[in-house]
Amino acid sequence: MSTGVAIVGAAESDLGVTGRSILGLQAQAVSRALDDAGLSLRDVDGIATTGVSRFSATQLADYFGLEPRWTDSTYAGGSAFEMFVARAAQAIRAGQAETVVISFASDQRSARSRSLGGVVEAHTPEAQFETPYAPLYPVSYYAMAAQRYLHDYGKTREQLAEIAVAAREWALLNPAAFRYGKGPLTAADVVGAPMVSTPLTTLDCCLVTDGGGAVVLTSSERARDLRHRPVEVLGYGERTTNTSMTAVPDLTVTGAEGSGADAFARAGVTPADIDVVQVYDSFTITVALSLEGLGFCGRGEALDLVAGGRIRPGGDLPLNTSGGGLSYCHPGQFGVLLLVEAVRQLRGEAGDRQVPDARLAVAHGTGGILSTHATVVLGVDG
Repeated sequence: MSTGVAIVGAAESDLGVTGRSILGLQAQAVSRALDDAGLSLRDVDGIATTGVSRFSATQLADYFGLEPRWTDSTYAGGSAFEMFVARAAQAIRAGQAETVVISFASDQRSARSRSLGGVVEAHTPEAQFETPYAPLYPVSYYAMAAQRYLHDYGKTREQLAEIAVAAREWALLNPAAFRYGKGPLTAADVVGAPMVSTPLTTLDCCLVTDGGGAVVLTSSERARDLRHRPVEVLGYGERTTNTSMTAVPDLTVTGAEGSGADAFARAGVTPADIDVVQVYDSFTITVALSLEGLGFCGRGEALDLVAGGRIRPGGDLPLNTSGGGLSYCHPGQFGVLLLVEAVRQLRGEAGDRQVPDARLAVAHGTGGILSTHATVVLGVDG
């Protein structure tokens, strides 16, 4: 099944500590993705982006000298870009746009703009219940979910650490990864790293880097005449569940259950059909909860699922093959780079980390405090 829309270009900007501005990194990502597709800025009539300014799509269009027919700058955190795929596909099918660029970039490491304390906005209802406890935002919230999960299901920190260990193994195969060449990890390394918010250590937490990425979408019909094999958008789904955690009834259940079910149903496939999985890994616990929500295993089973090297290179569930937010890069909203890696895997362009015969991929983004969830199923013809 197909939506009639395909991704035809994908690229990342410079990563790590770049010294570049947000718009400079955006320009890199967009120009590289368009070049990858064999297109140019004059072909673009749709823009979806966030994180540039208060009016992100407007800012980017003005910077590029474009007057797009369609824009989206929904701010939903790391899941926004999977949401953008759905909205772009709908816009292209409706004739609102022919070529849409989805992009993001951040200079957070160079600018030192990332704060561990974060902010719970004082005017929000949850602030009165949470601010007095001075949580680290967002890590304390994810740590609560991890603590609850380990307690409820009788799992250990060492089992959770396998997610970070596997991510590093993939990063060692990716020359663009921030942790490339830094050596492998062990579970003991992860557990023994400095504690940030119990039970999460620094190695359970994503990187803080500059960087960004972009993907280009157009109709499947037009895609056949472009540079690469089209990567078809087969299905998508989303859920928005909560602002914070004050009123969440179960910290171990996420909106991935709904977003994944919708995406797989639209695509006409199941989790068992997927060849490569790209799941937002802001923290190790995010991956475990997402795998369960998406239906790759039952509740409480994720850490058994990932054991024994199954998600490492050569395993039968290739996961976060770029090295993910834990070891590749994390510019603050990682969802666009999940799409970039999924496209590269499906086109057979991932080099030493290539998953053999990859035909179906899922990219799943999570935003906020396990707040927003968006899933995209992508595929190529056999």
